[in-house]
Amino acid sequence: MKQYKKKPVVISAIQLTEENFKSLIDIAFTDSDIKSIGNDEVGFYVLIETLEGDMKARWNDWIIKGINGELYPCKPDIFEKTYEVFNN
Repeated sequence: MKQYKKKPVVISAIQLTEENFKSLIDIAFTDSDIKSIGNDEVGFYVLIETLEGDMKARWNDWIIKGINGELYPCKPDIFEKTYEVFNN
C-alpha cells in the first residue's frame, strides 16, 4: 500500500466558545451550512450540514471552512494535531 500526505492547505476556522458566540451567530446568518443552534440532552450545539450528513459542534469544538467552502466541526484534540496558525 502506498503512503500519502496531505497537501498544505490554508483553512479558516473558529472555535465554538461562549466568548466568541457573537462571531458564530454572524456566521450562522451568512452561511447556509449552519442549520440550527440549540440544546439537547448533552447540552449546547450548533447543527452543521456537512457532506457526510448533519453534525453537531459542541462548546470548544472548531468549525472549519474547507477548501470548497463547506463547513464541518472538528474536536479540539484533532484540530491541535492537524492544524497550526498560518501567518500570511
